[in-house]
Amino acid sequence: MRSSASDRSRVGDWAGFARLFLCVAVGLFAGFLALAYLIDPYDSGRSTLFSVGAVRPQGPRTAAASRGRDPAFTGAIFGNSRIQLIDPTRLSAATGIPFVQLSVTATRPAEQLALMGWFLRHHPKPEALVLGIDDFWCVSDPALPNDKPFPFWLYSPDILSYLRGLLRWPVAQEVVGRIGWLRSGNRKVARADGFWDYEPEYIRLGERDAAFLTRVRETPVPDDPDPATSGPGFPAADRLAAFLAALPAEVPVVIVFPPVYVAGTGRPGTERAKAEDACRAAMIGALARHPLGRVVDARRDRPASHDPTLFFDHTHYRHNLARPLADEIAATLNGLRERRDRPSAP
Repeated sequence: MRSSASDRSRVGDWAGFARLFLCVAVGLFAGFLALAYLIDPYDSGRSTLFSVGAVRPQGPRTAAASRGRDPAFTGAIFGNSRIQLIDPTRLSAATGIPFVQLSVTATRPAEQLALMGWFLRHHPKPEALVLGIDDFWCVSDPALPNDKPFPFWLYSPDILSYLRGLLRWPVAQEVVGRIGWLRSGNRKVARADGFWDYEPEYIRLGERDAAFLTRVRETPVPDDPDPATSGPGFPAADRLAAFLAALPAEVPVVIVFPPVYVAGTGRPGTERAKAEDACRAAMIGALARHPLGRVVDARRDRPASHDPTLFFDHTHYRHNLARPLADEIAATLNGLRERRDRPSAP
């Protein structure tokens, strides 16, 4: 009998310990989630209790949450590193529209569409949009897979997705980092307009291995198309068309096909060139869903496409090409605005 009572006592002790452990675990879990939500580590605006309208220096994948909701900017540039060198301050000076760079390196249509949606949720009537469309938009897979990790949860309109996203180790690290950063009297902030100049990094790479860069740049692409981007369907164009159809009709939109060095494009008459043309036509067709849109096609064969001094590789170019391209984009935007604001004939 004593043994049986002792066993029951031990079982009761363990059950009590398990309940206590569970309560502590749930409390810690709930406490961290509440803290992370209130701290809002990436300044997404879901909690403004500790918002200072900025984030500490970090990559654009997360910094875009703060930049994309900043009311100081009413124009935005989307894409990846192939449109990254377009300086928003240059566009702003030429158009009078305050632009933010929301391009994110190594992203594809799914990520870029998520960022476009985020910007539109915070700027329902933007003054202008610039969209960099490259080969990644030609993907045939309707799932629009992304190649690199991306925090879709951070830009989701679903609060539950956002809360689940907060339960990650990197987020916990950023919560701690942001608390220290908020308490600092001399805090460094990420650049508000998102401009990130990659030219110095490529120059340093060239200084270490110029032969490697030259070989990469001058190696021509095959004549056969990439099966993943050869069509015949281009589901990203359908997603783009739906996005543009939902925009206010008076918003100017410029689609930019970024420059590509001649060795990086399909030779005329090849199957690759035909696939590239088909994808370009699909994107132009998507733009037709919006009444105030125009294309800047810097991918087409131009004298600059044959100048190796303007390119680091097939798709990353220098300031000497980025600046005139920015001016061309600005002139196109100004032309669209003039057309919009032109009085109708009686």
